[in-house]
Amino acid sequence: MAVRRAAIQLVLMVLLYFSPGVQCFFERISCTISSDCNCDFKPNIRGLEWDLYKNLYGQHLAQDTVSEEVANFLQKESPDRPLVLSFHGGSGTGKTLVSSMLGRHLYGTAMGSPYIHQFVPTLHFPSPDRVQQYRLELKDWVQGNLTACARSIFIFDEMENMPPGVIDILKPFLGPSHTVFGTNYRKAIYIFISTIGEEVIHRMALETRQAGKEREEIRLVDLEDAISQAVFNNSRSGFFHSSIIQEKLLTSFVPFLPLGRRHVERCARRELCQRVDNVLLTETKHVQKCEKADQKASVDKDRFMVETCLLFHK
Repeated sequence: MAVRRAAIQLVLMVLLYFSPGVQCFFERISCTISSDCNCDFKPNIRGLEWDLYKNLYGQHLAQDTVSEEVANFLQKESPDRPLVLSFHGGSGTGKTLVSSMLGRHLYGTAMGSPYIHQFVPTLHFPSPDRVQQYRLELKDWVQGNLTACARSIFIFDEMENMPPGVIDILKPFLGPSHTVFGTNYRKAIYIFISTIGEEVIHRMALETRQAGKEREEIRLVDLEDAISQAVFNNSRSGFFHSSIIQEKLLTSFVPFLPLGRRHVERCARRELCQRVDNVLLTETKHVQKCEKADQKASVDKDRFMVETCLLFHK
């Protein structure tokens, strides 16, 4: 009996080693049941915190909230629900930048991982008349990718252009249940990006300045409820009258404040430095290439002179 058991184990090991299909099958079962699957997930929380501190200007609320929420979420071996963050603020304040940082420090690439899924409503959900179709397609996409990798990241950009009703299909995936449609989903991360709520954020920043206070004195609690009401009541919002908002299934609203002059100057300085570095790198490569070409030309010239001398001295 022991010999037979050992033989069966050996056969299974060989199949798993040599057959990618068998490996994929067992990985999908593992992700479905336990959510412990290997999908290139390599979190670097220290790197994320440093990147936010170094390269995100004027956004103390986003820096603190994103760092804290991501760290707390990843510390739990078995979280009771996924991490759901909603970024709000005007264009150019850093919302997309932070979502790229998350990809880079969780999967080692800004957006290149097959486990990071980005949706743009004007591209993926352009017609308000096809909401039901979009709901079914989105549910199948999320469910299928969570089955393949429980650590999937889903990014929904331009939520101000999302047809209302589409995103509510995600409600079962965002709650505290252990499995949905046979899939374990509690280790996923959802990021929603929107300009809805920027008026509320701008007003708070202006009132703080007029009161002679520093913008760093603005607290998250000062804005969360106002942003929630703004996205819930705005008919242009993808969260318009959404049950996701009503049932408080978002982990946190993350405000991005309007940039001050010093922040814009720092952004411009960083961009100029990066461009100068790229130009210098390109020029250096060009010089190196020219030097190699000159060296080759010199060698070819010497070879030609030697061959000519040999011809004359035969």
